[in-house]
Order: sequence, then C-alpha cells, then structure tokens
Amino acid sequence: MAKCAWAVLGLASVLAPVGAQAQVAPGASGLEAGGLAPPGSGPADPAVPSPRPEQDLVAAEEKDSGRGLEVVWLDGEIGYQLVGLQTFHDGDLVHEGLVETRQGGLMFGGGFGLRLVFLTFGPRFRFGTFAEWKHWTLDAEVGLRIPFGRLEPYAVVAGGYASVGDVPGHDGLDDGDVKIRGGNLRVGVGADIYLSQAFTLGGVVTGDALFLTRPAVRVPDAAGDGAVVYAEDGSGVGAAFAATAVARLHF
Repeated sequence: MAKCAWAVLGLASVLAPVGAQAQVAPGASGLEAGGLAPPGSGPADPAVPSPRPEQDLVAAEEKDSGRGLEVVWLDGEIGYQLVGLQTFHDGDLVHEGLVETRQGGLMFGGGFGLRLVFLTFGPRFRFGTFAEWKHWTLDAEVGLRIPFGRLEPYAVVAGGYASVGDVPGHDGLDDGDVKIRGGNLRVGVGADIYLSQAFTLGGVVTGDALFLTRPAVRVPDAAGDGAVVYAEDGSGVGAAFAATAVARLHF
C-alpha cells in the first residue's frame, strides 16, 4: 500500500505542470515568457492612427517645396534684348543706310494669369528701348511648369502683336512718319526658385520671330534719295533674343 501511495503522488507531480500550460490563452507563443512578445502580437491601440502613406507623401512634398496651392500669378522682368528688324528677310522695311536695323538694350515687362496644375495662361507685355527706335510686344502666353522641390523649370510659348516706334525720319521725313507693325511668335525656357510659398526669383531666355510690315509714306518732293524707299510698302522678318531676371508672386 505504501508503494501505491508513493506512485500516485509521483504521477500527480508530473501532470500538474501540463495542466497549467493548458490554461494559457490560445494563440499565445512561448516568446511571451518573461514579458516578451513578438512585434504586432498585441491588440491595436485605437488611440494611435493607422499610417497613411499617400497623405504623408503629399505633406512631405509640400513641406520640402515650400509652396502651397497656386491659382493666380503675377510677375515683372528686366534684362537685355537684341532685336534685328530684317534678320531673315529684307523687304525694304527701313533704309539700312539711314537706320540701324539691329540694336540691343534694356528691356522690361510683366505678365499675369492663371495656373492649372502644371499649365499657366495669361498676357505678357514687353518693352525695349534702344538708341534709334523702340520695340514692344503684347502676347498671349502659355507655360508648362515642372516642380522639383523649390526649383521649378518651365517652358513658354507666346504669340501676339509687335510694334517698332520712333524710327528716325531722315532726308525730309519726320520722326514717327515710318510706322512698323506686325506680329511675333516666341519660345523660351526658364526656372524659378521658391523663396517662400508666394514669392520666387528666377530667369528666362527667349527667342522671337518678328513678322513686320510698313505702309507706304508720302515722301515730300524735296526729300533726299534715302527717303524714297519709304514711298512703297515694306516688310521684314526679324528676330529678337532676350535674357531677363523675373520676380514672381503666386497666389
């Protein structure tokens, strides 16, 4: 009998740990021993928001670029412009012996318009003043802008009205008698740097093709030989190149 009692006590001591392990919650792993648990094994904390990669990416991009949503832009520019009145075609637009057909000098201008994501639209005015005559344009401009953080390269195309004024008269004609009008087409590339959400500094280089005409002028009988060329209509296909600094506001 004593031997049987000792056998029963030994069997009970072996089965006791097995029963304790069976009471562990289902799904618990052995790594939880000593207070350790594998990552993600615990219940989710409702106070911690779930990650949103898309929104975080947009917020990081806006913070890095230093800009916000843009709808309207306004800018001013100043720089150097070189203009040739008869670069590609000489149709007696002016008398080359009396008037310098190619000149360079200060040019300034400005523009404003709307922005739709990567595209900009709006009018632009430019005015160049040179030694013998002046040149100005009024164009409709379209731009394609590609953001790279704070740097924004862009390309523009434009077209519109062109004028050359204050052409010297010479040989019996008064200044302003020779009136030159026409149109222009422009292409250019530039870049802006965002110094704040609403202000950029940058530069642009452009090239224009000028399609110019001149109506005939009544030449006085006593006018010199140099003025005779203006008695008939004239034309010319010229070119203009400009490099300007641009300050721009974005709203």
